[in-house]
Amino acid sequence: MRNIFLSLLLISVFKSTGLCQSYSADQYPEIRLKEWEKMNQSKQSTIDWFKDAKFGLFIHWGLYAIPAGIWKGAKIHDMREPHVAEWIMYAAKISRDEYAQLAGQFNPTAFNADEIARLARDAGMKYIVITSKHHDGFALFDSKASDFDIIDATPFKRDIIKELHEACKKLGLAFGVYYSHNIDWHDGSEAQSALSEKLNPGISEFEKTFGANTWDSSHNTFDDYLQNKAYPQVKELMIQYPDMKLLWYDMDYRMTAEQSYNFYKIVYGLQPQIIINDRIGNGFGDYTIPGDNKIPEEYEHSKKPWETVGTFNNSWGFNSYDNDWKSPLEVLYWLVEIVSKGGNYMLNIGPTGEGVVPAQSVNNLKDVGKWLAINGEAIYGTEKWKITREGSTVINFKSTEDRAAKGFEVHFPPQDFWFTRKGDACYAISLEKPDENIIIKSFNTKTGKINTVSILGQGKVKFKQTKDALIVTTPKGFLPTNGFVVKVVFAELN
Repeated sequence: MRNIFLSLLLISVFKSTGLCQSYSADQYPEIRLKEWEKMNQSKQSTIDWFKDAKFGLFIHWGLYAIPAGIWKGAKIHDMREPHVAEWIMYAAKISRDEYAQLAGQFNPTAFNADEIARLARDAGMKYIVITSKHHDGFALFDSKASDFDIIDATPFKRDIIKELHEACKKLGLAFGVYYSHNIDWHDGSEAQSALSEKLNPGISEFEKTFGANTWDSSHNTFDDYLQNKAYPQVKELMIQYPDMKLLWYDMDYRMTAEQSYNFYKIVYGLQPQIIINDRIGNGFGDYTIPGDNKIPEEYEHSKKPWETVGTFNNSWGFNSYDNDWKSPLEVLYWLVEIVSKGGNYMLNIGPTGEGVVPAQSVNNLKDVGKWLAINGEAIYGTEKWKITREGSTVINFKSTEDRAAKGFEVHFPPQDFWFTRKGDACYAISLEKPDENIIIKSFNTKTGKINTVSILGQGKVKFKQTKDALIVTTPKGFLPTNGFVVKVVFAELN
C-alpha cells in the first residue's frame, strides 16, 4: 500500500505543478468518457451490493512476507519511506535478481484458504480481496504472461488465488483481487518517470520517481510492460477466476488517461459486473478510497460509494516486529465510524511467509464477529442518517502513519453514539456498557414520533421520549462486551 503522507504530498505537488492536469480524464476524448459512464451505470447491482456489504477482508501477501520488514539485519523503519513491509524491495533498493531469489524460499505449506475464508465469514465480513500481484511484480496465481509467479518460480506450486476464490464461493463470500497495474519493480521499467519529466519540465525528483524502480530498472519500455505483462495478466485474472465483484488497482501516479481507461475496459469486456476502485487513475473508478487508514471528514465524501482500507497493525505485508495490533474495540470503532458516514471498511491481514495468519488478527476478528452476530443489523444494508454521531469523543486518523503515531488508548463514555438508518428504523450504536438509563439526545420528539424501542439481542425495552432526548431503561444485568445497539422504529421520521 502507498504511504499516505507521501501520497498526499505528491498529490499536492502534482496539482501545484500541473502534472495532474496533464493526465486528467477531462482531457481524454469525450467519446471515452461517455463509454466509461455507460459501463459504470451498468454496474448498479454490484454497486448496491457493495454499499450494503460494509465490511471486507484485505489480504497483502507475497515474497515480502519472508524478510518480514527486515533486510540483512536492518529494519525497514531505518530505510527510506514508506515503512511498510511489502515495500522492502523499494526501501532497501534490492536488485531484481536478488529479490527474485526469495521465490525459491516461498513454500507456505501452512496456508489454508478454507480457514481464512471461514475466519472472514465468522468475523462478519462479506467479501475478500487479495493481492494477486503487488509492486514487487510477483504473482500469486498461475500466469502465462510471466514466469515470476507462484507456479513457475516457487517450490509451493499452488495457485493461491484459485484456492481462495473457490473457498469464498463455498461460503458465499464475494471475491476480488488487488493488482498493482502501474508499479512493477521487476518488469515495469521506471514507471514512466522519464515521460512525466518530459511532459512537466522542472518537476522534483520526488514527483518524478516516487514508487518507481530507478535503482535497478528493467530494460524494457513501460509500454512493453503494459502490453506483455500487465494487460495480459489482468485478462488472465478475469478469465481464470469468474464471478468476481471487485478489482482493486493501486498507485496510479504518472498513469495516462488512455492507460487507465484500457485497464477499465479490459475488465469490463470479460467481467462487466466487477466494480473498480479509483486508484485505477484519471477518474475512471466506480468507487473511491479516501486513503489508507484514513477516516474522512463529512465534507470529504465523494458522490461515489467509498471504502476505507485499514491494517491490523501498521503494516500491510507481514512485519515481524510490529506488534501494535488493533483491539476488537478499535476495529469496531473504525467500522462504526466509517459506516455511520456511509462508507465501507476493508481490514487487512498479512500472513507470514509460512502462510499463517497472526494469532492477534485471528482472535480479535473472532471477537468482532461475536459483536456483529448480535448487532450486525445496525451495520449491513444501512445508510447514513442525517446525524452521524453524538458525544464528546472525537478521533481523527488521517493515514497509516497518523494511526501509528497516535496509537489507540480511548475510553468511550456512555454518552457516545453513532447512527445508521434502514427504512423507518434508526440505530444508535454504543461502544461502552450502558448506564442505568440510556440517554440519546438525537432521538428527541423533534426527530419524530417513536413507535418501538429495542436493544439488539435483548428485545423491546421501556422508553420515554421527551423534547430533549430518548430515555431508555437498561435491562437488569445487561453488561455487553464492546457496546450495544438501540433500535428505534419511528411512526414518522422528520
